[in-house]
Amino acid sequence: MNFNKKAVLTVLSVVLATTYTMYGQEANSGETYFQEVKNDVTVVSGKQPAIVKLIAQPKQVVAVAADQIFIYNGKKWNSKKLAGKWQTGCADFKGTLWIGAPGLILNFEKNKKLPFPETSVADTLFCMFWEDPNTLFVGTNKGLYCWTGEWKLIPETAGLKVRQIASGEYKKLWLATSAGLFCRENNKWLNLNDYVMDPGLKNEFYSLANGPTINDIIFGSSLAVSQISGDGEHWNYTGEDGLPFGPVTVLNYSKDALWMATPNGVIKKDATWHYYHGKRWLPDNRINDILQIDPNTVWIATAEGISEIKNMTMSLEQKSQRFEKRLNQRHLRHNLVSDCQFTNPGDTATAVCSTNDNDGLWTAIYLAAESFRYAATKSKDAYDNAVRTFIAMEKLQTVNPIPGFVARSYVAIDESTGHDGEWHVSSDGKWKWKGDTSSDEIVGHMFAYPIFYELVADETMKKRVKEVVQKLMSHIVDYNFQLVDLDGKATRWGVWTPDSLNNSPDWKYEKGINSLQILSFLESAYFVTGDPKFDEAYQKLIKDHHYDKNMVQQKMYTPFEINHSDDELAFLPYYCLLRYTRNSQLKETYSKSLLRSWKVEQPDKNPLWNIIASAGLGRDCEINTAIEELQNYPIDIICWDVQNSHRWDLHRNPLNDRFNKPQATRVIPVAERGITKWNSNPYYFDYRGNGTREDDGAAWLLPYWMGRYHGFIKK
Repeated sequence: MNFNKKAVLTVLSVVLATTYTMYGQEANSGETYFQEVKNDVTVVSGKQPAIVKLIAQPKQVVAVAADQIFIYNGKKWNSKKLAGKWQTGCADFKGTLWIGAPGLILNFEKNKKLPFPETSVADTLFCMFWEDPNTLFVGTNKGLYCWTGEWKLIPETAGLKVRQIASGEYKKLWLATSAGLFCRENNKWLNLNDYVMDPGLKNEFYSLANGPTINDIIFGSSLAVSQISGDGEHWNYTGEDGLPFGPVTVLNYSKDALWMATPNGVIKKDATWHYYHGKRWLPDNRINDILQIDPNTVWIATAEGISEIKNMTMSLEQKSQRFEKRLNQRHLRHNLVSDCQFTNPGDTATAVCSTNDNDGLWTAIYLAAESFRYAATKSKDAYDNAVRTFIAMEKLQTVNPIPGFVARSYVAIDESTGHDGEWHVSSDGKWKWKGDTSSDEIVGHMFAYPIFYELVADETMKKRVKEVVQKLMSHIVDYNFQLVDLDGKATRWGVWTPDSLNNSPDWKYEKGINSLQILSFLESAYFVTGDPKFDEAYQKLIKDHHYDKNMVQQKMYTPFEINHSDDELAFLPYYCLLRYTRNSQLKETYSKSLLRSWKVEQPDKNPLWNIIASAGLGRDCEINTAIEELQNYPIDIICWDVQNSHRWDLHRNPLNDRFNKPQATRVIPVAERGITKWNSNPYYFDYRGNGTREDDGAAWLLPYWMGRYHGFIKK
């Protein structure tokens, strides 16, 4: 089609309302960059129809459904019911709309019909193409038909599925068929599979598009997407080259990107590969067509409606504002930070928060993030959020009767406690609190408290922080480095005692990480309180029980079991230990441990680990990678189903993870995997989610504001 698309691109450069999803591009040290925004394009109210074809006209876009035509004029949608089973369409050289159904080609504007030959009335129509104002080609499941006043079947294609047609230089015509790639040259049809094509591509061809010049043709085959170039610089992409999946059934080329439709998701190839799958990006993974609306916008037609993916200029600070707003709107329960659940999938208006096993840890993550935010910006909002969050965490200690003990969570007396856990009623009868507190919670508390104390707290709040830290760490030290519950016994994971870490095989795995934790807790407690009791305990664990040596090899990795959850329980203590240690010789030992751990984690591309390592070691531990990951992290953090195990570009690791789940040999891009915090395995292929849960987003805020505070990320 040679009509002018400029008018279409101008008219349709609009923002279509609904849900937003982001996918970052190109790190640039925190300045503006392109995010990809996903909008649901609503053509009718209620359930969206299956759109089989998108067609650009000079002043509108047409969406073809089986029995209805939808027309968008840049402001609103109009529709027209049409009897039949419409399967494809195109615009002619004047921009006039033509649509096709079995046995019929229709000029939509003039209601002019071109009946198919009687022998072909039941054929399936795949594509239509006007070669010139008087010549129409139609690809069917029985061959290629040509109309020049009457219909003629191209004999070389008889019995073949002709799926796509494209023009080339010197009146060449290309066909993607079920039995080869055809080219018409000098009025002769040749099946290139009989002469020059790599047999590895097989005989099935699905899609065609013109490349950078009229001399270049891009095509999708069974196992690859390829280009035959006029200048001889051909290329061929398979799964080994990064092609996520196929066959590629629709191609849409522009100078900025090549978009590809598949039977299971959408692909974009620019400087790298991007794969879009699941309701974070698409109403349905079955893709029928792709249309570029303007240089920054594409529409994806699926079996359940249209998705718009649009570039949007954004900064990381603007992104943080979205995370802040959402968290404060629907992720606070008694000012503790937690996930929320939706009654209806994706319906944020139905959000409800509930208690979580690690309310203390996730709330501590947010407290630290807001503390760094306040230190970087002096924002009153950040200050208020930090104080409010500290008070909520403080109550985890005061709601229970054990001096210095920290509850996992608390709920109002008439509030649900969920389905598990060790729950008790508070002495005033107004609350229920959860016991058997884990080391995870103490890691969170003793990470956030000293940071809040140093960067935010005024004199009144400093006294409260000192009191909380004094009681918590006195409890642990007095009970021989254990967290002791109501029954007088240590909780399942609240153990840092030398008898266990150094002598019990049951704690062999935790020997290094728990040694790191307790040393960090004690140094942080001494920084906050100045109590020599904590310094004496710290020195004892080093001199008598060599905890400093234990922690050098804290990170366990293959052939040992790899626990990604433990990484968070190590890197948060690393930050405080390196920040508050007073002994330069010990700091050298701690730095050695941190460097060893970070080198193991480096392939994971975790922004929090990179920023903590950079701050602790005083060197660049891939800050640019951290920025890229923060940009690429989705803004839509609803937990939708995400599948990657079918992909061609991801190899399965012969070793399953510690839960015997399959995993890839390389980290899956953060925008292409399920929504998790930083303590999950980034190599997992598949994530289950039905859109009824949303993460709180504090995991993203912490590395961003820590990076801002340390000057790694610009405003």
